[in-house]
Amino acid sequence: MKRIVPTLVGALVLASACGGNDDSDNTAAMVAQGKHTFRFETFGDEAKWTDTLRMHEVIAAAVDPTTALSVGLKVDADALPQSIKDGITGGTVDLKSPATTIALLKLDAVVGLKGRVEAEGGVDKLKSVGITCALCHSTVDNAFAPGIGKRLDGWPNRDLNVGAIIALSPAVSTTEKALLNGWGPGRYDARHNVDGLNKPTVIPPAYGLAGVGKITLSGDGDEIAYWNRYVAVTQMGGLGTFSDSRLPLSITNGTVDLVTDKLPALQAYQLSIAAPAAPASSFDAAAAARGKAVFEGKGQCAGCHAGALFTDANARLHPPSDSVVEPETPSYASRSATKMYRTTPLKGLWQHAPYFHDGSAATLEDVGRAYNSKRALGLTPQEITDLAQYLKSL
Repeated sequence: MKRIVPTLVGALVLASACGGNDDSDNTAAMVAQGKHTFRFETFGDEAKWTDTLRMHEVIAAAVDPTTALSVGLKVDADALPQSIKDGITGGTVDLKSPATTIALLKLDAVVGLKGRVEAEGGVDKLKSVGITCALCHSTVDNAFAPGIGKRLDGWPNRDLNVGAIIALSPAVSTTEKALLNGWGPGRYDARHNVDGLNKPTVIPPAYGLAGVGKITLSGDGDEIAYWNRYVAVTQMGGLGTFSDSRLPLSITNGTVDLVTDKLPALQAYQLSIAAPAAPASSFDAAAAARGKAVFEGKGQCAGCHAGALFTDANARLHPPSDSVVEPETPSYASRSATKMYRTTPLKGLWQHAPYFHDGSAATLEDVGRAYNSKRALGLTPQEITDLAQYLKSL
């Protein structure tokens, strides 16, 4: 099959190599613009999170920092002035007060949330709130405190309990609240509000995607921009249009388009985020070397997780029967545009347990055991352990 057209970042890098500093500066500027979009752009989704779900009322009344951290929200330590850091350390900042959460939102310190705060009678009031890409696809390094640290863009926030957060809305029915509270941390159903079915998948990473032709779990789009548009419009509630006749689905929010012109830079930034290298102390190097032989041989992994990207996604998609998770009810593939699955790239795999799209494998050893059983590979317990160490090293 013909290779996918080079990604935007690849094309820009090639241009900069041929065109001198101006092109290089343009590339850097686009990536910087995309970084800002990724972290702080709501695409006008306050129409959903404020006007419809009334989450600003919930936050102002009941979401103190302790509660926010308990549902997986993160705080950017670099956005905090030293006085706030000292107050948190010294116990003079009240982490049980919603007013403190409003203060953090005013500082743009809550990762993935964008609040508009205005003073009324000398008291800061939260007037609106929206969400950004970083809500699900960033976390922090916990360097200051659990849930507070430097941003790690592209890392999936597997602590984030999206369902429980949405269920706080007074606009959500009792039945829907029960369903949403059943999702759990790190899981989200990006089709539920479209097709009414319920089968959450684990939040995926948004790093290590440069050169990968099929971005989504089911390979619906050839570029990140496809999924970014889908999420921005259909999930975040941003103002714009998403349409795909294969689903079939066509949604327009509002009367202006706040999405389209931001997609190129957003994609450029995401494609610039490399998968994090495994810490040297996090795996057994000798076992990983043996596991590499299992991966390439008896384990039959390299047939699909092929090449430097550890995926054959640029060449083909796979039928549901190729997935260890299938058959499942409802089948995620059946709810997608392609009705197929993409082979997941493996770089950075050490970082984002649990595994498989439904999170049914808690560890990489569990992944090996699942394949060994379903594919009758005949791997020994030692070979499964060695394979897991190799996967941890990627």
